[in-house]
Amino acid sequence: MNTQPRQTWALIVMGIFAAGTLANATWMLAAPLEWYETVPGVTDFGPYNAHFVRDIGCIYLTAGLALVWALFAGRYRWPLVAVVAVFHAAHALLHVFDTAQGHVSAHHWWLDLPTIYLPALLLVLRQS
Repeated sequence: MNTQPRQTWALIVMGIFAAGTLANATWMLAAPLEWYETVPGVTDFGPYNAHFVRDIGCIYLTAGLALVWALFAGRYRWPLVAVVAVFHAAHALLHVFDTAQGHVSAHHWWLDLPTIYLPALLLVLRQS
């Protein structure tokens, strides 16, 4: 069975995740207030704190660089993507907890689906 097309698609998806993660990190680090005010649902989680947004931007920068490294270093791909998957899964579980507890409105189930839950799911499935 030829696994080349599947591997190619996995690398394309990983490249898209890497680019999106690095773009988000750059935005958070360079313009934290704009990021806070623009990304849907962020303001629902509490008041603006530039330092906190930049702290999280550093996490996204680290995750994005790990994905870029994984793209070009097949030998280290599994552990690099595993660490990024842990971050995204933990982040998604935190959103599930906060939404389930009523800390944010129920519309966050759908709002967080494309940018929080789906990336976590795809990265975790990538590792299995």
